[in-house]
Amino acid sequence: MSNPPADYMRKPLIASLLLCAATTARADEGMWMPSQLPDIAAQLRAAGFKGDPAALADLAGPPMNAVVKVGGASGAFVSKDGLVLTNHHVAFGVIQYNSKPGNDLIQDGFVAADRAGELPANPDYRVLVTTGFDRITDRILAGAQGKQGRAYFDAVDAATKAAVAECEREAGVRCSVANMDYGTDFYLIKQLELRDIRLVYAPPRAIGNYGDEIDNFMWPRHAGDFTLLRAYVGKDGKPADFSPENVPYAPPAHLQVSTRHVKDGDFAMLAGYPGVTFRHRMASEFANQVEWQLPSRVALFDGIAKTIESTANSDPAAKVAYAAQMQGLKNGLKRAQGELDGLRRSDAVRVRGEDETKLLAWLDTQPDAAATRRDIDAAQALLRDAMATRDRDQLVASIRSQTQLLRAALTVQRRAIERAKPDAERESGYQDRDETLIAGQLKQVQRRYVPAVEKAVLAHLLDQYVALPATQRVPEFDQVFGTSKAEVATKLDALYAGTKLGDEATRLATLQDANVANASDAMLVAAKTLTPAYLRIEDAQKQREGDLLRLRPAYMRALTGHARSQGRAVYPDANSTLRVSYGRISPMSPRDGLDYRPLTTVQGIVEKNTNTEPFDAPKPLLDAIAKGDFGTTADPVLKTQTVDLMTNLDTTGGNSGSPVLDAEGKVIGLNFDSNWEAVSASWMYDPRYKRAIHVDMRYLRWLLAKVYPAPHLLQEMQLPAE
Repeated sequence: MSNPPADYMRKPLIASLLLCAATTARADEGMWMPSQLPDIAAQLRAAGFKGDPAALADLAGPPMNAVVKVGGASGAFVSKDGLVLTNHHVAFGVIQYNSKPGNDLIQDGFVAADRAGELPANPDYRVLVTTGFDRITDRILAGAQGKQGRAYFDAVDAATKAAVAECEREAGVRCSVANMDYGTDFYLIKQLELRDIRLVYAPPRAIGNYGDEIDNFMWPRHAGDFTLLRAYVGKDGKPADFSPENVPYAPPAHLQVSTRHVKDGDFAMLAGYPGVTFRHRMASEFANQVEWQLPSRVALFDGIAKTIESTANSDPAAKVAYAAQMQGLKNGLKRAQGELDGLRRSDAVRVRGEDETKLLAWLDTQPDAAATRRDIDAAQALLRDAMATRDRDQLVASIRSQTQLLRAALTVQRRAIERAKPDAERESGYQDRDETLIAGQLKQVQRRYVPAVEKAVLAHLLDQYVALPATQRVPEFDQVFGTSKAEVATKLDALYAGTKLGDEATRLATLQDANVANASDAMLVAAKTLTPAYLRIEDAQKQREGDLLRLRPAYMRALTGHARSQGRAVYPDANSTLRVSYGRISPMSPRDGLDYRPLTTVQGIVEKNTNTEPFDAPKPLLDAIAKGDFGTTADPVLKTQTVDLMTNLDTTGGNSGSPVLDAEGKVIGLNFDSNWEAVSASWMYDPRYKRAIHVDMRYLRWLLAKVYPAPHLLQEMQLPAE
C-alpha cells in the first residue's frame, strides 16, 4: 500500500468508529477494506488464517497485488507471464467478440495452442492492477464547504477530476476516486491499466455455463465457470494497445493454484472487487427497492430479453451478436427476482423500518441530535421527490444502455459538446483520458449490433414510454420517436433506413468530424435532438446527488454510533474497491428437511444431463467421467471428481472471478455465484442463508489435464499434468 497522505490521521468519526467496532465482527460477515484487516488480526487467526494479516493491508505486495479488476468484475494473476484467471461469464464478451457462425467459440470453447494463437479481446476490455489506495477526504470536500445541491456536486466533481488528472500524469495508470460511506470519506485509487488482453482458454458453453439460467443462483451447481486470459504490454514493459509485437506482462506477484484437497469446515478467504451493496441505506430506500425497483426491473429485463430472443432466434449471426447482452439480461433478471424474493422472505421493509426507528430514538438522546435529524429529514425528502419521475428515468436510461447504434450516436454527440470545454471541465467519460475507450466502444458495435434486433428493442421500450403520463413525457423524445405505437414504428423505420452508422468506418470517422453536430445522418440528427433531454435529466440528478452527498454522512454517523453503542461492527458498503471476506467451506440448511452439502461432483453433471441445452454436457466430458480417470484431482473421501464448492463468504455482484484462498494463501476456488436464498444480501445480510459458490480448482485442473487438455498451461501454472 502506498504511503498515507498527510490528512490520514485526521479521520472523521465514522472511520474511527468503523475500526473500533471491527473487533466484534463475525468471521463470516463483512466485505473488509484491506486496511482494516490488521485490526481484526486476532479474528483472522482464530478463523484459521496462517499468514500475516498486516501483509493483507499492503496493496502493492502479495497476495493483494495479484488480485485484479477484470472487466467489471474480478480475477487474479496465476503465472509469472501475465496469465489471468477469471470467470467464463466475466470473459463472455471476449469469447463472443471472437465468435462467428462457423467458428463459435461460445459453443465449442477455445484453447490457444501457443501464445501466437491467443486472441485479442474487444478493444475496451481492461485488466486493472491496484497500486495505490490513499485517503483524500479533506482535499475532495475542501471546496464543497458551505455549498448545496449542484454546487456541492460540482465542487466534489471538480476536486475529484483534479486528483485523477494529477494521478494520471504517470503514464499507463488509470485513477479514480472512491466515495466511501456515502460522501463521508474519499479515497484516491491508482491502477495500472493493461489494455492488450487476449483469450487463452475457454471451456465450451456447456461446461462454463452448464445449467444456464435454470441453475443460476442455485445449489447444487455443476458449472466450470472459468476462463484464462493473458495480459500483454509493450516491449518496454509499459501498458500498450494490442500489437503482435507486445510481450506478456510480468506481474509483481501471482497466486499459486492449490493442489491440496479441501473439505467442509476449512478456512477460506476471498479477495476481489464487489460492486455495490446497500446495507446502510435508509428504510424508505428499502421500501422503494421492494415495492417498486425490483418488480419494475424484473419486468424491464424480462421484456427486453424476450424481444431479443423473438427477433434474433431465426438468425444464427444475430444470436451470436446478442449473446453477451442476453447473458447480462438473463443474469440481471434472475438476480432481481431472487433479491425481491429474499427481501420479502426476510421481511426486510419491516425489519429495516424497526431498526431505523430504534436508531432515531437513540439519536434523539445524543448531543448533536437536532442538527443530525435536520440533515436526515432533508435527505428523506429528496428521496421522496425522486420517486415522481422514477418510471421515466428508468426507461430513458434503458433506451440508451440497451442499444448499440443509438448509444454510439448519443456518445458522439455528447462528446462533441464536451470537446468544446477545457478538459478538466468535461463530463467524466468524455475527457482526453477516455478517448481510447470511446473509440473501442464504437468499434465493437460491429460485432454486437443487428438493425432488426435493435429496432425491436427500441420499439418495445418506446411502447412503454408513450404509455407514461403526460407529466413524465419528454418533448425531445416525443419529437424523435412520436407519441403513439404506430408513430414509433414509422419513425424507427425512417431512423434506421436513414443512417450509415452501422458501417464501422463511417462510425469511427465521426470521432474525427469537427462538424458532427451538424451531420445529416438520421441517427446523428436524432441523437443531437435527444441530447438536451439527457442533459436536463442528468442535471436534475446531479442537483439531488449533490445534496445527498452533503446530507447522507449524518445518517452514517448516527448509524455507526448506534451500532458501536451496541458493540456491533460496521464496515463500509461495497463500492467496487478491493475488499476481503473470510469464513469457511460450509454446508447450509435453507429450510426444514433440506440440507446442502458444500461439495458437488461430476456425478451431478451426469444426473442433470438431458443432451438438450442448458444440460447438454459435451461428449468429451461425459466420456471422461465414464472413464473415471481422475488422477490426483479426485477427492480422497468422495472417491470422485469434485466440481463446485460452497462457502459462507460475504460476496455480491462484482465478486465474480474473485480467487478463493486457503489458510496459506493458495487458490482453492474461483467465485462465480451466490445461492438463491442469499441474492438479497446486497441489501440485507442473513447468516442463515448467505453462501457463495465457487469452481473447485481440482475441477479446473482435471479439465485442463484430461478433458480439454492444455498441458502447457498447467506447466505454466506450476501444476501437475494429471
